[in-house]
Amino acid sequence: MNKVDIVLDTNILFSGLYSQYGASYSLLSKIGRGKINLHVSVPLVFEYEEVLKRNQKELGLSPEEIDDVLEFLCSVSMPHFLYFSWRPCLNDPDDEMLLELAIAANARYIITYNVRHFKGLRGFNVRAIKPSDFLKLLEE
Repeated sequence: MNKVDIVLDTNILFSGLYSQYGASYSLLSKIGRGKINLHVSVPLVFEYEEVLKRNQKELGLSPEEIDDVLEFLCSVSMPHFLYFSWRPCLNDPDDEMLLELAIAANARYIITYNVRHFKGLRGFNVRAIKPSDFLKLLEE
């Protein structure tokens, strides 16, 4: 399989850092290893930072460790500056930036646990998918 372009929802990053068991952690461990092109934008990285630092005690990470995770993700990701808004397309305004990033990056997948939030993706050639289902696709 060629490299797959993805956008990672914050809930996947949080879940993968919270527990080393499960699909989110397995997916995170594959980032930067050749099969996945992760795409980010400034607003998404800020959201990652805000959520992770707000929950740092629950994650068992220091602010410096969170900064290290974010620095790594940024170093292996493809950055995008969004100049066009597709809003409103989804029911949850917080998910709009993920769709906009996926469109700008020509990413095929948004990896999320909130698949139902992305019912408005028809016509965009973007699919919202849970990490376990995405990992199965990578194996094929």
